[in-house]
Amino acid sequence: MERLFAVLGIVFHGPDSDKAAWRALLVGLVAARLGFVAQNWPAFAVEPLSILYVWQGGFSPLIGLVSAAIVLVISLRRSRALPPLGLAFMGCAGAALAATALFLASAQRPLPQGVVLQSLDGGTSSLDDRMGKPFVINLWATWCPPCQREMPMMVTEAARSPVPILLVNQGEDAAKVRAWLDGKHLGSTDVHLDPNQNAAAAIGSAGLPATLFVDSKGVIRVLHVGEISRAALLAGLRGLE
Repeated sequence: MERLFAVLGIVFHGPDSDKAAWRALLVGLVAARLGFVAQNWPAFAVEPLSILYVWQGGFSPLIGLVSAAIVLVISLRRSRALPPLGLAFMGCAGAALAATALFLASAQRPLPQGVVLQSLDGGTSSLDDRMGKPFVINLWATWCPPCQREMPMMVTEAARSPVPILLVNQGEDAAKVRAWLDGKHLGSTDVHLDPNQNAAAAIGSAGLPATLFVDSKGVIRVLHVGEISRAALLAGLRGLE
């Protein structure tokens, strides 16, 4: 909280160059979020309050950078600090975009082979058999609060998505999972079991929930750890098309 007040103090009472930089940053962040909301409005229209759930992810970096640059130029158009500060901002923005691109590229890796899942009815299936078409894997557990919050949305989207969404429970037996789903009045068609948590171990996921977007070549395009919004899920699905 002290840091927040310090930032606000700079924005409103600091030197002109500092105020301009912080204003540009704040406007950029808000614009990046609103840009993502606009691009995914049908999903947010279902749950308008989720616009505020920024911890679930969902920003448009390019929109944010452009908005911040415009605010910075307008704020400093008559200031001598504009040339060096503007160049510094553009350099940082370029570095941020390059770092983001490199991070996303490095995060993409082949889905580990040999992962076998169980159905609630006792059958088995291998993820290897799904290669050749895109699909999504959501790792979850009944004891996980973020998983509990996102599961109704995940079940709904899995039922109507043309891209398969596998809801893979980690470490629990069929009776417990079925009882939890029945208690929440949720369908179980897309729910699978991974009692030994082999999927999480093979993927290297450090927490739950985790959502993986796998392309037709078996490459994990995006790994989202933590609660995911409907908009972020649908945006990830579009990225697999």
